[in-house]
Amino acid sequence: MRRIGVVVNPIAGMGGRVGLKGTDGVLAEARARGAEPRAPERAVAALDALRAADPEVSLLAYGGSMGADEARDAGFDPVVVGEPESGETSASDTRDAVRAFVREDVDLVLFVGGDGTAVDVAETLDELDADTPILGVPAGVKVYSSVFVVRPAEAGRVAATFDCVESREVNDIDEAAYRDGEVRAELKAVVNVPVAESLQSSKQLAGGTVESLAKGVAEDAEAGVTYVLGPGSTVGAVKAQLGFDGSPLGVDVWRDGDLLARDASEREILDHLGERNVIVVSPIGGQGFVFGRGNHQLSPAVIRQCEVEVVASKAKLDQLGALRVDTGDDDLDAELRGWTRVRTGTFETRMMEIV
Repeated sequence: MRRIGVVVNPIAGMGGRVGLKGTDGVLAEARARGAEPRAPERAVAALDALRAADPEVSLLAYGGSMGADEARDAGFDPVVVGEPESGETSASDTRDAVRAFVREDVDLVLFVGGDGTAVDVAETLDELDADTPILGVPAGVKVYSSVFVVRPAEAGRVAATFDCVESREVNDIDEAAYRDGEVRAELKAVVNVPVAESLQSSKQLAGGTVESLAKGVAEDAEAGVTYVLGPGSTVGAVKAQLGFDGSPLGVDVWRDGDLLARDASEREILDHLGERNVIVVSPIGGQGFVFGRGNHQLSPAVIRQCEVEVVASKAKLDQLGALRVDTGDDDLDAELRGWTRVRTGTFETRMMEIV
């Protein structure tokens, strides 16, 4: 019988939709802005799939909202290996959970969070000199590491069926610098991860030449249309062509030559939408995510009111087998899947499939 330990960072990703680009050190501000937890529902989605794939699996979980609650919601009767030290969970609780899982000789640590949680899990395993495989359910804003699956349900299926592992990277970035528009990524650990096609790649930090496609988007901008411009260097070139200094890692709203909102939250974006709206977004290099990685402000509520224009250099697309979405809304993800036209130059486009 396979033994799996599950630990959830219940506050992971709360800063995303309110424009904070993470939760490290700013949880109170995120809550003040109306942020709501997203990790628990993603944990339940993964555990639902795990139970469907292997009803006999033995599940161990950390207490309360750090795994046990979500396990019960998915129909499990988990073995609870410990409890958070206080009502406010912390990284030390995650590390305590991993230590307990290693003592219980689990076959896999299934964690729900972002890169910070991945670092906590990986560094604890290194401290214990343990080679226990890990698998991440993406719930954070920063998901740069290659230890995560592309969608929560895939984590459950992989956890139930994997039969071999490979070495993969855990990376993290400085959130304070990230909020100021600078990406400082650092390799934190190399860990064992189940071999599966549904694992994402490490995010690439550099892109190709985008001047021509940026010029094409700017030239085609229409009067009266509200443009919601996503993060990243590719769309950053579009912002420059439109004549304004945009937020490098945030979402900006522009219409008829005016910057309506810079580094906008989900609420601010919704407040500035007009009769016709267009999201301009570029897939994350290496992973291919159009929505759901680093741009949670572009929520289902926003996306449903907008047309979507995907832009990317030919070099970036050459490295991607497909595009992906993970909005947190399964119905919307299904609507977005299929073939889409990606602008690669002033006039050139390429058809790519969103899977």
